Amino acid sequence: MPELELDIVFEDNNLLVVNKPAGVLSQPGKTLDGSIATQVRKAYPKATGSMLVHRLDMDTSGLMILAKDKTSHRHLQQQFERRLTRKRYVALLAGQLSGIGGRITLPLRVDIENRPTQIVCQQHGKSAETLWYKADIDAYKESTNETRVFFHPVTGRSHQLRVHAASSQGLGVGIVGDRLYGRAGDRMYLHADQLGFWHPVTERLIQLTCNAPF
Repeated sequence: MPELELDIVFEDNNLLVVNKPAGVLSQPGKTLDGSIATQVRKAYPKATGSMLVHRLDMDTSGLMILAKDKTSHRHLQQQFERRLTRKRYVALLAGQLSGIGGRITLPLRVDIENRPTQIVCQQHGKSAETLWYKADIDAYKESTNETRVFFHPVTGRSHQLRVHAASSQGLGVGIVGDRLYGRAGDRMYLHADQLGFWHPVTERLIQLTCNAPF
């Protein structure tokens, strides 16, 4: 896999935020070595500790934080664990939706017989909550086969937005190009376009936007 050219959205002495392309791993996989984490490590050899603060699915694009030192990493990771970060995703769904927004609460667990897919499981699943709303209500008054929505994940379960969109118990409309829960395409149309967090040193709120490429 050729080396990635990092698309840096924000950077200072303690951290950087990159725009991850779709189709690129956040961290090395079992069979694939190329990833955002490995490329950032090469670019910042003096960084200490684990740089990767959180992950995006390989098929998802958008904003990712990486820390340059152990203290910043621990501070930022705790924000994600305590749900102090502000995250928004934009997605294109393969169908029409009734209503303008709402809340999805469907517990998820891995499908043991079909890893890495996740399934809704009321008995053994971990709690998962997503807020959603249509990006432009007026744009969907006419007949269309797609709907653009914004997702605000309250929890951060694996494949949460993808399952909450595709499940018949959720929105019942999969994300365009989702090869696991819908129909494969040129890419999956899911992008982390907004991210807010508290700087680990200055304690100021950093709010970043990276427009979706679709």
